[in-house]
Amino acid sequence: MPGPVRDPRLHRAGRVVYLQGEHRRKGGKAVTYTICEPCIDVKDKGCVDECPVDCIYEGPRMLYIHPDECVDCGACEPVCPVTAIFYEDDVPAEWKQFTPINAEWFSDSVTGLGSPGGAAQVGPKDVDHPVVAAWPAAG
Repeated sequence: MPGPVRDPRLHRAGRVVYLQGEHRRKGGKAVTYTICEPCIDVKDKGCVDECPVDCIYEGPRMLYIHPDECVDCGACEPVCPVTAIFYEDDVPAEWKQFTPINAEWFSDSVTGLGSPGGAAQVGPKDVDHPVVAAWPAAG
C-alpha cells in the first residue's frame, strides 16, 4: 500500500490531513459516500464534526454530502448514530435514490450551490431536495 498522500482538496478546506491510498474509482469518476433516509428529521451532525474536508451540508430536514468535495476517507460513516451514511456502492437497494439526491441538492435546480468548497462558509440552507421535502414525517 502506498504511503500517506496529501490531498490538495484538504488544504483548500484549511485542514492538514493525510489519507492512505487513492480514492476508489468507478468508470473514471471518484465514488463517494451518501447520506440516506435515516437522516431525515434527525440530523445528528456528528458526521459534520468528523469530516476533514467540510463536505457535509445542511438542509432543513437532512444533511447532504457533496460528491465532488468528499475525499472518500470514511470518517463520517461510523459516527452516524442512525446508520444513514453508506459508501456509494454499499447503499441498500431501498435507498439507492439518495445517491443522486445528494448530488442534485447542489445543482442549479435545487440550491444552486455548485461546488462552494466547504459547508462552513455556506451555512445551513433553507431548501431540501424535493424528494426529501416531500418525504413523510417520522412518527
